Amino acid sequence: MSTEDKHHPSSPAGRGPGMFGGGPQGMAMIVQKPKNFKSTLMRLLVYFRPYWLRLLLVLIATILGTVFSIISPKIMGDATTDLFDGIRRKLLGMPGGGVNFQQIGHLVWILGGLYLFSSLFNYFQQYVMAGVAQRAVYDLRKQVNEKLTKLPISYFDKHPHGEIMSRFVNDFDNISSTLQQSLTQLIQAVITFLGVIVMMLTISPLMTLTVVITLPLSIYVTRTIAVRSQAYFLSRQRRLGELNGHIEEMYTGHLIVKAYGNEDKALTKFDEINERLYDASWKAQFITGIIMPLMNFIGNIGYVLVSVIGGILVIRRRIQIGDILAFIQYARQFTQPITQLSSISNVIQSTIASSERVFEILDEPEQVDDVQDTEVLTHPRGHIQFEHVSFRYQPDTPLIEDMNLEVRPGETVAIVGPTGAGKTTLVNLMMRFYELTSGRILIDGIDITQISRDQLHHLFGMVLQDTWLFNGTIRDNIGYGREGATDAEIVEAAKAAQADHFIRTLPEGYDTVLNEEASNISQGQKQLLTIARAILADPAILILDEATSSVDTRTEILIQQAMDHLMQGRTSFVIAHRLSTIQDADVILVMNHGKVVEQGTHEQLLALKGFYAELYNSQFKPSSSVAV
Repeated sequence: MSTEDKHHPSSPAGRGPGMFGGGPQGMAMIVQKPKNFKSTLMRLLVYFRPYWLRLLLVLIATILGTVFSIISPKIMGDATTDLFDGIRRKLLGMPGGGVNFQQIGHLVWILGGLYLFSSLFNYFQQYVMAGVAQRAVYDLRKQVNEKLTKLPISYFDKHPHGEIMSRFVNDFDNISSTLQQSLTQLIQAVITFLGVIVMMLTISPLMTLTVVITLPLSIYVTRTIAVRSQAYFLSRQRRLGELNGHIEEMYTGHLIVKAYGNEDKALTKFDEINERLYDASWKAQFITGIIMPLMNFIGNIGYVLVSVIGGILVIRRRIQIGDILAFIQYARQFTQPITQLSSISNVIQSTIASSERVFEILDEPEQVDDVQDTEVLTHPRGHIQFEHVSFRYQPDTPLIEDMNLEVRPGETVAIVGPTGAGKTTLVNLMMRFYELTSGRILIDGIDITQISRDQLHHLFGMVLQDTWLFNGTIRDNIGYGREGATDAEIVEAAKAAQADHFIRTLPEGYDTVLNEEASNISQGQKQLLTIARAILADPAILILDEATSSVDTRTEILIQQAMDHLMQGRTSFVIAHRLSTIQDADVILVMNHGKVVEQGTHEQLLALKGFYAELYNSQFKPSSSVAV
């Protein structure tokens, strides 16, 4: 996912000074728009249905908290009027002059109570809404995680891991961080806008009209500038993506850069991208920064008009002096909800767009379900038969056609052939990672479609060239092969895999923690641990992807000894890259373009002087004219 795809505005624009009290940030940000807003929103709201009672409490608390905050300026204005009238009467020598502290105190207590209750209700709704939003996201995240375990391998082949991770992490983070804020802020904004208009109209319809007249001008200015800045923000995000990509390339490959003496070239390219980023960034920030001064200018015009008209109305005794103070506060609040709604609109669109991508995972077709009454292999022997098996990834592109094969229990089958011949596909079909186009595969006489996937996968043990070890102790990584394995069984498996010695030389032994990439042990040591894991699993069938191509000779001998121990008495499929390692196999399958073109022992295949002989000679006779 590109940098611009990852950008999610997650909070409303900050409120600034001036009559219109809202910053432009929310309008200037890059907003991801969903393809189908309404249906996705309704689908997202379904996850809130179990918590409707809490949502009702949130709604009531939000309304009460907002109403109390709206009433407060009016009461403050009344207190100001009482104070002003008392002082005026005293100065004029009128009866009852002076400050009525009892009345002022009474209003102050009411005002303090309103502020207190408004804060309490706002705290309550935020607390409840946070729990509701996070619980809803928790349910959705759990559902997506379960869905990922049910998707076929073909889904992961078509979608890069980074894209899936982005949807599971970035999009969920966007949904989680904005959902609870946006819903309550949406309610607050609507109630505040309506409440403020009502309160201003009760004070003075004329002054209300004055404030409303300035609104179109502010909206026009904001939209005009926001449209211009949008292009620069898009450019900035693209440049930022370029810069991040360049830095990642240079620092992950810094040894190659240094080895070829290209440091200056890398720095020059960095400077070029950085200059473009600077140019786009300052333009975006400068144009966006113009909004606030213009908004303040328009706001000040509004203040002047309100003050002049209010003063005239006070002189004519149409309103009280405190009403002007209250009205100015309402005028400050008037456009805050509008700015807030604009910002919330952007946030909600971004959140719905993220939700769409999450729901796309949920809508993916799952792998074919197991049959209702599955067969159980209590004592698997590893007898495998391919009967007229055909398979194709694309409907119009055949890969494996009418393949027949029988592997007896305990036999070692080597699979050789050039890249793309179908070696890995053959293994994936046995484990039912893909469904056959036609034909069937039998294990101990039972069709694999009649065996539950869970049991089928437990029949196989895998040692691949690309080792997979997780962040945890060596003990945990070996124990991953069989749930509930004892420490003694883990140590025994390590000894059988020739791994016990090197493990005990580590400072923490079996409790040594491997980092995320297991880079604190060597490649050969990683491979020995994966073999120990497979030995502990004690599978009936083994799949071995030759794992000795990137290790030294001594480690290769250890790995080969461990693999020989692992293969004893088990049906084994060895995907071979170096033909010298499979000369003792019971059967060698030579594959090309998805078909088994030759089959036999090493000696038999060499005697045929066919495709296998060409492959073999190309590895061991460099002067051979055969090209592979």
